[in-house]
Amino acid sequence: MRSTFVIVAAFMLAGCLGSSARTSERAGGAHASLVPRAGLLLAATPERFMEACRRDIQEARKAVARLTTSRPEHAAAEELLTTYDDAMALLDDAVGRSAIGANVHPDSAFRAAAERCEQSVERVRTDISLDRRVYDILAALDLRRQDATTRRWVARVLRGFQRAGVDRDAATRERVRELQEELIVLGQEFSRHIHDDVRNLDVPPSALAGLPDDYVRAHPPGADGSVRLATNSADMGPFMTYAQDASTRESLWRLGRRRGHPHNLDTLARMLHARHALATLLGYPNWAAYAAEDKMVRQQQVAANFIEELAAAVSGRMREEYAALLERKRRDVPDATRVEPWEQAWLEERVRAERYRFDSRELRPYFEYSRVKQGVLDLTADLFGLTYRRVTDVPVWHEDVEVWDVYEGTERRGRFYLDMHPRPGKYTHAAQWDLAVGREGKSLPEGVLTCNFPRPGNRPALLQHSEVRAFFHEFGHLLHHLLGGRARWAGLSGTRTEGDFVEAPAQVLEEWSWSAESLQRFARHIDTGAPMPEDLISRMRHADSFGKGLWVRQQLFYAAVSLHLHDNTNPVDTDDSTPLVMELQERYLPFRAVDGTYAHLAFTQLDGDYSALYYSYLWSLVIARDLLTPFEQHGMMDTTTAHRYRDTVLSPGGSKDAADLVRDFLGRGYDFGAYSRWLQGR
Repeated sequence: MRSTFVIVAAFMLAGCLGSSARTSERAGGAHASLVPRAGLLLAATPERFMEACRRDIQEARKAVARLTTSRPEHAAAEELLTTYDDAMALLDDAVGRSAIGANVHPDSAFRAAAERCEQSVERVRTDISLDRRVYDILAALDLRRQDATTRRWVARVLRGFQRAGVDRDAATRERVRELQEELIVLGQEFSRHIHDDVRNLDVPPSALAGLPDDYVRAHPPGADGSVRLATNSADMGPFMTYAQDASTRESLWRLGRRRGHPHNLDTLARMLHARHALATLLGYPNWAAYAAEDKMVRQQQVAANFIEELAAAVSGRMREEYAALLERKRRDVPDATRVEPWEQAWLEERVRAERYRFDSRELRPYFEYSRVKQGVLDLTADLFGLTYRRVTDVPVWHEDVEVWDVYEGTERRGRFYLDMHPRPGKYTHAAQWDLAVGREGKSLPEGVLTCNFPRPGNRPALLQHSEVRAFFHEFGHLLHHLLGGRARWAGLSGTRTEGDFVEAPAQVLEEWSWSAESLQRFARHIDTGAPMPEDLISRMRHADSFGKGLWVRQQLFYAAVSLHLHDNTNPVDTDDSTPLVMELQERYLPFRAVDGTYAHLAFTQLDGDYSALYYSYLWSLVIARDLLTPFEQHGMMDTTTAHRYRDTVLSPGGSKDAADLVRDFLGRGYDFGAYSRWLQGR
């Protein structure tokens, strides 16, 4: 009880601080005055892409020049704010499409061009953030005639300038600029070393014993008679869960835990050094303190306390679940004294089958990819009053990519791209990317959803339930970006809320992958067309309660790695963070740390916005569970509740503090109660 109370106290402190579904193959909509075009550049040549990049940089610089030569006393605040916002929107869009191109484009020359563009744009953004003239003009504006949202946005902008070091001396600003440029390059390097390092393991066909038939068919023997497995999620997930061959599971697991090695040992060390140097230069004790300051937690210690208190709260459950895995293993290996990490998924599957009469392979025939995709579209269209229209007459960067426009009534709200299947050189995890920022009357939001699901071919592509959940999760991010994309200012558009809230809307939408109300709409057997039986859904939900303690502790392990690599726990003068990661694994997980493995070197969230703040996933989940309580009360398909959620949480984008968005929907502040109930079972 004390652990739960402390976590609630931390949350309360942080809170104080702070129609029917229709999908169509028609393109179009002549009634829409704004036309989404950002994705066209991802289908252009590398040269055309770079030309657009240079043009946007030039236009942004011109806007900043106009701003810095203005006299605030002679120009309206509205005009000056618009000039600044236009410049930043140009740069934001250039960075967005560059990140997408660098991570998903099939042409290596294009990926390299996208990286160069991103570096160039980030240099300009850094220059602006350190330009005292821009800061002084914005700080001097008379905002008394502006609305509260604009005043809040300007306050955030000014705080961003201060956090960048705009008020420091010239030498400090120059050093900040150097470190920022170094971090841009290192981040790209770290990410590239991960998604370019998909390794293969050749095994005999007998190693596939236990795998579902569709998986076996998708992995036929090659000319030498062996089957090739890859360390991507589409191959590893099912294999680690179902393969009876323990030695091959171990080999594939070890191979996957070496992705990014050895290159990212050095890259990560240099990235950590540069972050620490930047944070201390700006007056912070470490990068974790700097990164936490503008989040809901405000202080790194609040994040650290959250990790420790939640770890204590689930420790008993984790130990019970580990004991159950060991007991199950001893039926096959009587003298076993421990469970190995590559045995976890397989043993969890066995325990769930025996305790709950649930075999997750029963689900796969109900999750054919095309039906799941259509189900996600139809379900969210119904819930949120939207229409999706397939667009087939625009160029795309790969033949797998689909284009969809989003309408609310007769108004086009934005466009999204689905890039859902694996290929060489592509980002290997599921993700949603902002392609273009939406601004009221100026531009429509565009986003890209990327996954690595099996590709439909001569036979259906069947998904794991975890992949269905990932689809819903990333589509939740996409809806947040699109529905929140009518802000007045680019800096408040879409998902631009506090970083430790941004996962909550995605985690909310995941719940529809568990509900019988939603599943029976689209989860139909590939052979018979029968909807998924309620009994199977019930057994799935009950079986999910087993392993939850282990899962939370695993997430806390990654959260601790993320935080402690950046909070001075990791010695600044060391070039190898592996010993700290091994120590944290032994501390948070019951499985031994295995020599020669490097989980942190393929930990994609160490790059980018999360860096020290992976705790955000669990912090957001606490809020997400509370946001689901009205749906649990009124029904998961209740459109009145869904529309209110859309209007109070998604559509405002970043125009309010996250705690206020939650309060607007729930009528109260968030608390830990719903999460505690979820931890105890579904």
